[in-house]
Amino acid sequence: MVRVRFFTLGCKVNQYETQALACRFAAEGFQVEQEGEDSDVLIINSCTVTAEGDRKNRQLLRRLRREHPQAVIALTGCYPQAFPQEMEALTEADVITGSRDRAGLVAAVRRFLGERKRIVAITPHAPGETFEAMHTDDFGRRTRAFVKIEDGCENYCAYCIIPTARGPIRSKPLEDLKAELEELAASGYKEVVLAGINLSSYGRDLGYRLIDAIQLACRVPGLERIRLGSLEPDLITPEDFRLMSLEPKLCPQFHLSLQSGCDTVLERMGRHYNTAQYLEVCRTIHQRFPLAALTTDLMVGFPGETDEEFQQSLDFAAQVGFSKIHAFSYSPRPGTRAAAMPDQVPGQVKKARSAALIAQGDALRKKFLQNMVGLAQPVLFEDRGKDGLQIGYTPNYTPVIVAEPEDLHGQILPVLLTGLEGDGCTGVLTL
Repeated sequence: MVRVRFFTLGCKVNQYETQALACRFAAEGFQVEQEGEDSDVLIINSCTVTAEGDRKNRQLLRRLRREHPQAVIALTGCYPQAFPQEMEALTEADVITGSRDRAGLVAAVRRFLGERKRIVAITPHAPGETFEAMHTDDFGRRTRAFVKIEDGCENYCAYCIIPTARGPIRSKPLEDLKAELEELAASGYKEVVLAGINLSSYGRDLGYRLIDAIQLACRVPGLERIRLGSLEPDLITPEDFRLMSLEPKLCPQFHLSLQSGCDTVLERMGRHYNTAQYLEVCRTIHQRFPLAALTTDLMVGFPGETDEEFQQSLDFAAQVGFSKIHAFSYSPRPGTRAAAMPDQVPGQVKKARSAALIAQGDALRKKFLQNMVGLAQPVLFEDRGKDGLQIGYTPNYTPVIVAEPEDLHGQILPVLLTGLEGDGCTGVLTL
């Protein structure tokens, strides 16, 4: 039996697609191996959201070729799809495919195993293409499963290559989503994360809205928590949030993409909202979900960003009071408008601004966690750490550590949060 092992870089959608690919390979007679085990085929599911991501793709590819000279290595996903012209030079990979025809990867690997001739087969995205059917009901011992319900993005923000890598918006039909969720529930999963490249655009191609998928998921017997991936703030309405608030299974954790807290920078980025609109969305969420966690992405060093504009972004983040900030520096992406913009910010300036934003994010995170102390929360236990410590998450995704000798994996139990520990809280069971 041919042994295959997977390596995933990037987002939750990539994680889901890797798991779906693993299920497909297993169904085709391959033996899927886990970390640390020797394999005949090594598959890299790549990310290209940043230039650093591309570097990591190439670094991993070269390391695997060096460490496994006899293995068949396949590179798939967003990086080849976005930059097909670079793929001929990546001779360490025996098979290269993109992000469109995932199902074709099995056949490509089989073909290489038989013919030993290098394959570069990247199917271009095209208008009118539909959502590629894929599913999985196995995420190992984890209690949380990801379900990809949307692919593609048509925003074409000035800095982003993802529309090129992922193509037009396309959505999983509701009947297919229902069947997959029922399989996951039957497999014992308690929590599901609905994920997409532009999740807020779910259903645009089929006459649905995201709220339709949320309501369907919340009504699947056996699933106790529904969580959402990243949202675009301009595509979710107050009525959507009202309807969401009526679903007790929906977790009050919302990742709202921001990118900058300065209106002039947002305009240069080609974002479709301003800070006033964003703040109103945040206020709506807090009105409907009093214990909501609001997380975001913030970029520093976008072309032309001045000290004053950066300070505005810092001030806005403090005004919102995010529970967590993913801070990152702008890096030019070939093929995007921003790469050719004047006034590129020097690297040392980006580094200093990133450090300042991270410090602010850490302070906001500590304040959020302190506000959780003293609350009783239902915790879904997922992992068992050292010395019998049990690790789980509240509905708003606060990590909780409980000292308990019994294995609590997969159980949702009441916990009183008693203090802070690292990036989360400590607690005691209140049974």
